[in-house]
Amino acid sequence: MLALRQALISLLVLWPIYSLEAARILAIFPFPGPSQYINVVPYLKALAARGHEVTSINAFPQKKPLHNFRDIPVLEVFNNYDDIITDLGDPMNLWEENDFINKFFVDITRAVFLNKEVQETLLPPGKDHYDLIIVEALRSDAYYGFAAHFNAPIIGVSTFGADWNIDELVGNTSPFSYIPLQTTGFTDRMTFRQRLTNIVDTAIAWLNYNLVHMPKQVEIYEKYLPDAAARVPLNELNRNFSLVLLNQHFSLSFPRPYVPNMIEVGGLHISHKPAPLPKDIDEFIQGSGEAGVIYFSLGSNVKSKDLPAETRETILKTFSSLPQRVLWKFEVDQLPGKPSNVFISKWFPQPDILAHPKVKLFITHGGLLSTIESIHHGKPVLGLPFFYDQFLNVERARQAGFGLSLDHKSLTQQDFKHTIERLLKEPQFADKARQMSTRYRDQPMSPQETAVWWTEYVLRHKGAPHMRVAGQDLNFLVYHSIDVIATLLGGALLGLILVVFVLWKLARFCQGFGQSKTKKQKNQ
Repeated sequence: MLALRQALISLLVLWPIYSLEAARILAIFPFPGPSQYINVVPYLKALAARGHEVTSINAFPQKKPLHNFRDIPVLEVFNNYDDIITDLGDPMNLWEENDFINKFFVDITRAVFLNKEVQETLLPPGKDHYDLIIVEALRSDAYYGFAAHFNAPIIGVSTFGADWNIDELVGNTSPFSYIPLQTTGFTDRMTFRQRLTNIVDTAIAWLNYNLVHMPKQVEIYEKYLPDAAARVPLNELNRNFSLVLLNQHFSLSFPRPYVPNMIEVGGLHISHKPAPLPKDIDEFIQGSGEAGVIYFSLGSNVKSKDLPAETRETILKTFSSLPQRVLWKFEVDQLPGKPSNVFISKWFPQPDILAHPKVKLFITHGGLLSTIESIHHGKPVLGLPFFYDQFLNVERARQAGFGLSLDHKSLTQQDFKHTIERLLKEPQFADKARQMSTRYRDQPMSPQETAVWWTEYVLRHKGAPHMRVAGQDLNFLVYHSIDVIATLLGGALLGLILVVFVLWKLARFCQGFGQSKTKKQKNQ
């Protein structure tokens, strides 16, 4: 009886803390690449299932109506998207590459604000209200203006982990000595030359964004949200995030420092209960016998159909020489020369396929979602990276011991087959993949449960300002103690000048004294 009484008292005391009214949430994820939205949509649906009203600005609206979930489609972002992905392969120097990517995001940001439904339902002051803004934190700072527009806290989601731009949202630190820029392809164990490259590449990225493209984001913000811009400048909004959710986890990559309001939720999109496979795919896999199945996909941005004919021919000849069956994500219905052991489809339920015990190897472009899925399901990988963080993800897999990589531009049948056979026949790759899976799965809550809990924590505590570090309020010079360093160096330089001046004076005095003494001796 006493225990029951104490439990009731505890419930009454804690009820105000853990109870939460349904919130109105505005989510902004308009990137035209499917992977980013695939990563977050289960999280947004989970929030809707808990009673929150979710409005989602995105390029992939739901095919069927969902309770508490409203789409605002921004299909304009697909304009020239395939051409942009193709152009990413063109030779560029580092400044041009950053300029190209940042301009792309400026165009997407502008397209969102020009969208008719956004203009009619979200931009007019006082027409609607939201209790929380959730955005993809990806070089589109003008979106952050909705936090000031609706006077609501803001949560960022980074679908690739952290970098200098994400760090600035919450005042985090990323030491150059062991935290590489995503695009360098380096790991946390860098040589001197790699550390030098890391600093230079980060500096160029920071300068290009802040000097060239940030003014354009400010212009968009001030044009479409003028009332909010008059109250809160954009350079304050992009340092005032309540929380950042990172699609990363230390077991997937390497340990690194985070401030309290950066939460790792790598694998946010993964269902822990694989769904049954479609009948034709399941029958193809089951018929593979002991040899098993290889799954091959280059993701949603790189298209297998656009590979050079010579590369496709090399892949087909290699697959035809293998005893394994192959599932190949191929974007057209016909593939000339396709051998009988290859099954092609425009779409595969990738996580459910990787969960199948007969699937022995994943040949991948090295996207982060694919890498996380391979680790979750304990499958070794053969990486064929194309751009951005894919080189880093594949290098991490190689360094961790559950993967190997090849250059798709110089792929030969001999190298391709030899690498596949190594990954299938040498047991250390599969063993390491299973070990990585065990480490990753050993978490108190699933990534989705973690993300939902922290989201509601921000709502319960009105933006959770107590989690913010002072670094969010410091400018660049103060944050990096450049003013202090400059003072110390200036003081040391002034001291050196004084010492030199005194020594010079003493030398002059001694010289003058010696000359005077010599003159007196001559006169005597």
